[in-house]
Amino acid sequence: MNPTCTLRQHQPQTLITLARAKSWLAIFLLVGVVTLSASSFLVAAEQTTWKFDFGGGVAPGYTAVKPGKTVTMEDGYGFEEGATVTAVERDGADKLRDGFVTGGKPFAFSVVVPEGLYRVSVILGDVKGASVTTVKAEARRLMIEKTETAAGKFEMRTFTVAVKRPALKVGGQVKLKPSEQGGHRDWDDKLTLEFSNSRPCLCALEIVPARVVTTLYIAGDSTVTNQRDEPYVGWGQMLPRFFYDAVAVSNHAQSGESLASSLGAKRFDKIFEFIQPGDYLFIQFGHNDQKDKHPGAGPFTTYKERLRTIVRRTRDLKALPVIVTSMERRHFEGDEIKPSLAEFAEAASQVSREEKVPLVDLHAMSIQFFEALGPDVSTKACVHFPAGTFPGQSAPLKDDTHFTAYGGYELARCVIEGIRGAKLDLVKLLAPDVKPFDPRHPDRPEDFALPASPNGKRDKPEGS
Repeated sequence: MNPTCTLRQHQPQTLITLARAKSWLAIFLLVGVVTLSASSFLVAAEQTTWKFDFGGGVAPGYTAVKPGKTVTMEDGYGFEEGATVTAVERDGADKLRDGFVTGGKPFAFSVVVPEGLYRVSVILGDVKGASVTTVKAEARRLMIEKTETAAGKFEMRTFTVAVKRPALKVGGQVKLKPSEQGGHRDWDDKLTLEFSNSRPCLCALEIVPARVVTTLYIAGDSTVTNQRDEPYVGWGQMLPRFFYDAVAVSNHAQSGESLASSLGAKRFDKIFEFIQPGDYLFIQFGHNDQKDKHPGAGPFTTYKERLRTIVRRTRDLKALPVIVTSMERRHFEGDEIKPSLAEFAEAASQVSREEKVPLVDLHAMSIQFFEALGPDVSTKACVHFPAGTFPGQSAPLKDDTHFTAYGGYELARCVIEGIRGAKLDLVKLLAPDVKPFDPRHPDRPEDFALPASPNGKRDKPEGS
């Protein structure tokens, strides 16, 4: 039988009009000679398209990838160390779909690319069998939650990945923490994709620069960041799953960071080098700002002043700031959460009102979420695991600040609901399966399943 292909429809790129880009960029795009993305990330002139064919015959214009091909900087592509994959050939007429690679555990494939925004398309499926695939990018960012295909069916899925480097264009660089060095996939020289689930079937992969997209930048702390290791997850690394490929999520949050330390580490400098008119900057701090013991420091003084400075700088660049209040820690008194960040949430709300900036009240929604689950079940949202849950884990993990994949996912749903409530234009770019969400009626933990990534040191992130 001839296989058929089901193509997932995506929001047309024309929804983000050329008027959103600078006028000279719009002109160059129209004549097709530009090598810059709309968010002004530089793309290497020597190569702007990468195409790979896995298993089976090789389609014209594609590079064949065999299971034993390990990534090197010289070749510029290959599987990451530890990947155990099998190639399956079906000897079909369609060279792109006549074979695939699969694995019984998650495997990662990397391509050496310059800093930039990239539109990634994957073809998933098998002529003779069903497939179930989850895709994460870079440091465990969720891109495709779960795609299933029946035998003989294929699906092409497309998403946009932000690849960043620490160097600044004006000189110097972002001051990275030790946890961000030594192989952290968010800061290395590669675009890395992780494939997992019960039977991932990767037929082909194409990477091209994302020409015209809206970029959603995030600044924040450990509750937001792209956590490197299992079982910790920040809500920011779950956010890409909820958008069309017309949106790139560039997460600059990091564990242990406050507004002051992020400014000092030049994390905002990095964002402001690349943010463009019409892009968004979501700002969520409070957990670590709360620990600032300098004279005069506090939620209604230094915190508000720094937050206001970031808001105004973002607006000066014609981008759109969005304030996100800090979610609460999981501290129960009876059946109710005992707030510990209420003053910082109120200070953020005041800046929102005074500067007329959209607000996502994650503080209020997180309390509703935890209380809806209750004191016992809510441990499923935070990192609570008995000793022996993971290899080499001799002591229990009990953390009421940082999230599991389930908790991060549910908080990301809260943020999406906040986007709806604020009536941001981003609502038009949500994926078609994104439904309204009420944190007072969250998804049940037992109904949530996301394959874990293989990297798992289980070191507690900075911050509390």
